[in-house]
Amino acid sequence: MKWKGLHTGSVECLDRLWEAGYAAYPVGGCVRDLLLGREPGDVDICTAAHPEIVLSLFENAVPTGLKHGTVTVLTATGNVEVTTFRREEGYADSRHPDAVTFDADLKEDLSRRDFTVNAMALGPDGEVIDYFGGREDLKNRLIRCVGDPDRRFSEDALRMLRAVRFCAQLGFTVEPETAAALRRNAPLTEKVSRERIRVEMEKTLLSASPQAVGEMISAGLLRHLYDFPAEVDLSGLQELPSTTEKRWRGFCEATGFPISTLPVERKLRREVEHPELAVIPTLALTPADLMALGFQGPQISAAQKKLSLYVLLHPEGNTKERLRELL
Repeated sequence: MKWKGLHTGSVECLDRLWEAGYAAYPVGGCVRDLLLGREPGDVDICTAAHPEIVLSLFENAVPTGLKHGTVTVLTATGNVEVTTFRREEGYADSRHPDAVTFDADLKEDLSRRDFTVNAMALGPDGEVIDYFGGREDLKNRLIRCVGDPDRRFSEDALRMLRAVRFCAQLGFTVEPETAAALRRNAPLTEKVSRERIRVEMEKTLLSASPQAVGEMISAGLLRHLYDFPAEVDLSGLQELPSTTEKRWRGFCEATGFPISTLPVERKLRREVEHPELAVIPTLALTPADLMALGFQGPQISAAQKKLSLYVLLHPEGNTKERLRELL
């Protein structure tokens, strides 16, 4: 069988499943990326094989989500998530299904997915299986929910943040009916863990269009986290280096958002809250220079902090002469 564009490990998984008599298809983001001419990242496979069958077929298989039918197969070229065709029922917490059954076919499995561009599968001979117009939406650069957008967002509120993130990463826009439903259901994001919110915000900030995080603010998706100003200018984010600390710092400076609201590593929090610390090693006046000027012990640290705050605002002033004047 030929599965063009996928890494060797995922092809071997697909072939093994078909050889054992179980239909299996690459699905979701990897299919979307192939159609966009992008190299797929993670490969997800959906299959008619139940989880226990998948575990028996692969020696290096880990039961990462048996409740939801997911087994992760470890391969030399990357991990592959293999999930049984499933039907979901009830979403009391607006995040996870209350019940999952493995009596669905491919079409029903695809029908429960978030967006049309993520609801396509790839057949063994390269044919694209597209029941919901995903290829047309890719062509028109649209993010559209599969089926009723209010239902999709009430099932899993994280999908609203993902919609904005996909737009930022792919240069797409949210289809009007989906956008209207997103705003109607925005309060549901309060049920999403702050860790997942941080991940989606960070992926957006690190994209080619980091200012798109403003769409999360204007749509009300982050209202429960912070009382953002009515007017926020995030246009400067695109000019910053695409690093986690610089983009987060730029966002927090532009909005007043306290990074401590989200679960972030201590190092990142320190870099965002105290940007002057990164300037200290670059100061034109070294600790030896400060000692020669008569500073000692804690006086050196205090002088470095004050000088770094100045240089942060006036980088052109980072010369020995100017810093001596300031001292």
